[in-house]
Amino acid sequence: MECPKEGNEVLKENPNGSKGLTQDQVEKVEKKGKDDGNDMDFDDLLPYVGEFGLYQKILFVLMVPFAFFVAWVYFSQIFITLVPADHWCRVPGLENLTDQQRIALTIPPARDGDEASSLGFSKCFMYSVNFTELLANRTILIADPSWPTQKCQFGWEYNYTDVPYETVASQYDWVCEQAALPTISQSIFFVGAIFGGLIFGFIADRYGRIPALVGCNIVGCIAGCFTALATNFWLFTLCRFFVGFAFDNCFTMMYILVLEYVGPKWRTFVANMSIALFFTFAACILPWIAYFLADWRMTCIATSLPLLLAIATPWFVPESARWLVSMGQVDKAVEILKKFERINGTRVPASVYRRFKESCERARKAEEAENGYSVIDLFKSPRLRRITILLIIIWMAISLVFDGHVRNVDNLGLNVFVTFTIAAATELPADTLLTLVLDRWGRRWLACGSMVVSGIFSIWACAVTNNMYAASLAILGRFCVNISYNIGLQYAAELLPTVVRAQGVALIHTMGYVASIAAPFVVYIAIISPILPLLLLGVFGIVGGILALLLPETLDKDLPQTLQDGEEFGKEQGLWDMPCLMKKAEDEKQRPEIIRHYRTGSLRSNFGTSLRGEAFRSSMIQRSSIRSRKGAPSSPVEVVRL
Repeated sequence: MECPKEGNEVLKENPNGSKGLTQDQVEKVEKKGKDDGNDMDFDDLLPYVGEFGLYQKILFVLMVPFAFFVAWVYFSQIFITLVPADHWCRVPGLENLTDQQRIALTIPPARDGDEASSLGFSKCFMYSVNFTELLANRTILIADPSWPTQKCQFGWEYNYTDVPYETVASQYDWVCEQAALPTISQSIFFVGAIFGGLIFGFIADRYGRIPALVGCNIVGCIAGCFTALATNFWLFTLCRFFVGFAFDNCFTMMYILVLEYVGPKWRTFVANMSIALFFTFAACILPWIAYFLADWRMTCIATSLPLLLAIATPWFVPESARWLVSMGQVDKAVEILKKFERINGTRVPASVYRRFKESCERARKAEEAENGYSVIDLFKSPRLRRITILLIIIWMAISLVFDGHVRNVDNLGLNVFVTFTIAAATELPADTLLTLVLDRWGRRWLACGSMVVSGIFSIWACAVTNNMYAASLAILGRFCVNISYNIGLQYAAELLPTVVRAQGVALIHTMGYVASIAAPFVVYIAIISPILPLLLLGVFGIVGGILALLLPETLDKDLPQTLQDGEEFGKEQGLWDMPCLMKKAEDEKQRPEIIRHYRTGSLRSNFGTSLRGEAFRSSMIQRSSIRSRKGAPSSPVEVVRL
């Protein structure tokens, strides 16, 4: 992003990179601050210590293990609960026969409503005859179709060609009548994610980001390792519930910390590339960890034990200075920033810190006036209520479609390990593309287009009979919903008023987790028809995309601060307004700017309860685009997680 063109022109970086301000720039900024009387917030202070200096680069690299953790926590259950496509009833006493001979003698052809293998025999029924006596009196190893049938009595045998190891589902025979058990355990995982978000969000607000980051990773590590010891469904599900506590929290706490210390012009890179590079790589190698370990218990341990490394976090990662400021511990925040000075090789005048401390004190006093607002206020006025309900529905659709595509790879008829790797790799081009176009095309039409196109690809895949073509279309649908997901993470925080932003985003993302609970069941209905999951995902995507057009555009707009601002926001916009087409006309027409300072009134949204919503992964972590395009001051970064 280009530097501000007016009002903040002295905040440009030195030619040698992110080494802070030159002496002349420092003097100009100090003089301007005294002249205009503006408060100094955290984003104003960052250019002095360096916006992306050596210390910030170290923190960026330290995001790698945490990005791996969240990918493995999220996706590992797929590979420990896989069920081989071909399985059939076990019949004792026939071990001397080959697989083909046992199937031909004991298993009937699949009937209507019965699960069928790739060869057309039943997965859940066997002939009800005395095979020991039959073999003693006959030499023909072919079944008589008129024989009576019954459900499997002695467990199942599995063809481990497509899934070359025993999983928890095949070990404990979670097939046929118990085929829904892996789906139920995955849904319980997301229930755990809701509780984990609330519990560790409270810890983060009360005791700091570092304790919450360490705590959730330790819980995930312990629960993940204990998963390997599970001997029945209920123990397995209980462990997955507690593993869910670590979902999101094990990465987004670190994600927030790093973004808070990075200057606005670098947040686009850090926010997107941390996901596009680290998360994507971890997701791509996960299937092959499971494949080469070839043991579901070892996979649990191998993907859970590394979370224990989070114990070392306090020695390498500083506490959130923004959180310290929100708790009135400004001196501690300044000490952390002085460490950035030393490592980055910059110098911050004492007068700048003094002005920063004074601004923080005034901000805390102004913040007290906002304490009376709650999420209920979002539903008291008609337009704001409509926007909030739309955001909830759209985010639920995005969450459902995204998670549905993730878990549907096993239904695409190809090698699940290769297909998952390719699908996961779409995160890299999706994030890169979003970084390039989000601030040009806006949120509304890009969200609509990506969701609708994802839906079209999904439905198209249902109409294709060739597995390769169908999988390719499904992967394209996954690519598009990746874009929608990243936009959706940000859209709510830009539309909701500052005074209830954190609580509103928390509500919306909680409802997203509720939708994710249903996603495994959407995939499970493939037992009825293999096209149903993609068909439903396509419909949800198209509906969600169309609904996105009913929201106001936030690109280059002053974000709403009060409830009244939220009620009035976007009233002047038309349904067919498109920022990329209107930009030229706006540049030619000079119009007065309404500059809204809401830095001092939104400390809680920025620093305190903001850790209740999922962190933004899209490019506009901070409203620096308003500054760069309009030259108007904007709010500090509003990072929100659940």
